[in-house]
Amino acid sequence: MTPSDTALADAWRDHWSRLIGLLIGQFARPDLAEDAVSDAFESAARHWPEDGVPTNTGAWLLTAARRRVLDRLRSEAVQRRKEPLMVVDDEMRAAAAAAVDPGAHVADEQLRLIFACCHPAIAPDDRVALTLRFVVGLTTAEIGRLLLVQESTMAARMTRAKKRLASSGIPFATPAAARLDERLDVVATVVYLAFTSGYHPGEGAVPLRVDLGDEAIRLLRVLDDLLPDRAVIRSLLALLLLQHSRRDTRLDPAGALVLLPDQDRSRWHRDEIAEGVALLESLAASGSGSTGATGSDARSAPDGRGAASRPASPLADAPRATPTSGHQTRLATEYRLQALIAAEHATAPTSADTRWSVIADLYAQLEALTGSPVVRLARAVAVSEASGPEAGLQLLEGLDDALPRHHRVPAVRAELLTRAGHRTAAADAYRAALSLVTNPTERTHLQARLAALDD
Repeated sequence: MTPSDTALADAWRDHWSRLIGLLIGQFARPDLAEDAVSDAFESAARHWPEDGVPTNTGAWLLTAARRRVLDRLRSEAVQRRKEPLMVVDDEMRAAAAAAVDPGAHVADEQLRLIFACCHPAIAPDDRVALTLRFVVGLTTAEIGRLLLVQESTMAARMTRAKKRLASSGIPFATPAAARLDERLDVVATVVYLAFTSGYHPGEGAVPLRVDLGDEAIRLLRVLDDLLPDRAVIRSLLALLLLQHSRRDTRLDPAGALVLLPDQDRSRWHRDEIAEGVALLESLAASGSGSTGATGSDARSAPDGRGAASRPASPLADAPRATPTSGHQTRLATEYRLQALIAAEHATAPTSADTRWSVIADLYAQLEALTGSPVVRLARAVAVSEASGPEAGLQLLEGLDDALPRHHRVPAVRAELLTRAGHRTAAADAYRAALSLVTNPTERTHLQARLAALDD
């Protein structure tokens, strides 16, 4: 990459959502803000290679984006009212000077923008999609993959949502302090999807975006300070810490995927595992969620330092998780079950020590709670580890229809068929997975698994 390409990529990562938030805060027009920031980046791609990278890339982009918003607003005002341009400019300057900040009680700019995007008047799916676009800067294709929606469908949905925002008069602002809880479930969902997008393979050459994981955890910590003692925040924070703790071992030095059983557990972040487990224990002690206590069974951490004991199985002395009243309560239970599964992996001294029967039962609870075919897919893997590949294959029945564009369904089937000794059927399944996969890192992994069948 050239210096200008590197600077542009860094600026996209560092400034995209901040610029969107600043422009929305000033002009209250999310549709214009996104278009203006996109135009500013396009202008930077044209000018920086020739003129050089500016010392302050964020300021350069903000100036360019603000000019584009002002140009659009001036054009709209002139067309609407046929006023002289000088009069329109005077009115715009007066309105900007009189503007007040309605979201000052939320100090973090990123979090303010997320709360603003999650207005209850916007359809829930649209809130999530718009926030991932405005705040994280994901492409329409990336959002579609995360939400298991075709790119064309997602593009149409995004266009309709933006038009509704522009025409409905919905106040695009941070809600009052007393009303933040009303948007907390969607905010938590968005933060989790932002985190997931960092580990969700896309079409680009960079398979992992660790920075998105770091930012999601930072936002949850800020949110926990702002709205303390919310089970949905604490459960999600525990989950993300446990998942993020393995970030340094997910790829080998050549950039190839390293599966969980083959990861170097000595390189996992023990402090994050310990914090995640402690959060689960505190949630159990406070009675949050419906899966019971998570005590210690005295198994030490894999590095021998005893940094984090394993959560005891919640099935021994606790009721099964069932849907409860209140969406936040259900969501907290969902995140807590996922965190318990992640804790089983994170605290197993070795891969062979993983308590797959516990994990399979936790996935069964999670599937009963959510009805998600993605959870069924994960459950099939756990069941195959606990009870053999044939048992896992039975749980895959019907998932091709439920997840028609999800390459991991045939990929998991191929692995289980290989273990069951059905090599021809496994090869066919690997080819089916290769026809659906888009990420080059995963494609290389699947090609290697297919080639291994001939060895």
